[in-house]
Amino acid sequence: MSYGDPNNPYSQRPYDAPPQYGYQQPPYGMQPPYGMYPPAGMQGMPGMPGPGMPGPGMPPLAHWGERVGAWMLDLMIIVAPMYALGFIDILRSDDPATADPGPFFAVGVAYFLVMGFYQLYREGRYGQTTGKKVLRISVRREADGTTLGFGMAFVRKLAHIVDSLACYLGWLWPLWDVRRQTFADKMCSTVVVKVAAG
Repeated sequence: MSYGDPNNPYSQRPYDAPPQYGYQQPPYGMQPPYGMYPPAGMQGMPGMPGPGMPGPGMPPLAHWGERVGAWMLDLMIIVAPMYALGFIDILRSDDPATADPGPFFAVGVAYFLVMGFYQLYREGRYGQTTGKKVLRISVRREADGTTLGFGMAFVRKLAHIVDSLACYLGWLWPLWDVRRQTFADKMCSTVVVKVAAG
């Protein structure tokens, strides 16, 4: 018997995997570099996402409320301990009305800086701060779904300054934007998507 003979139905080795037919969609994060959205003329065609819809293999976009919830959790994790330690200094002073920052507040400031750096590292490396992980959302590059890296995550944080201009309009922009992006997301070509628990 000759293995590999196309005319012999028994020529396939028994441990060979059966052939796969049809197009196999690569997982999100391994999309081709031309982007995840089809050309405008192809949107709405069978199998193609419509305007503002995730591209093939892309997870659903995160809702504005999920993003706000993750931000509030991160704020509590980073800021609350610093203020709590500062409050201890006030309670320990003879006159709380004129109390100066003490050693506990200094420890709180150090915690604030270290935790802020750590959360930024997590967002660049894994796409998730602690708050985003709890809410199961992740920041990804719009073009290919990969994580940002520390440098781009830092640039995106700076770009949020633009979101605060014009009465904080940029922070509200995901409420009606088809890709649910803030101004910072648009400037850095990022999206926030839902992910499975991990």
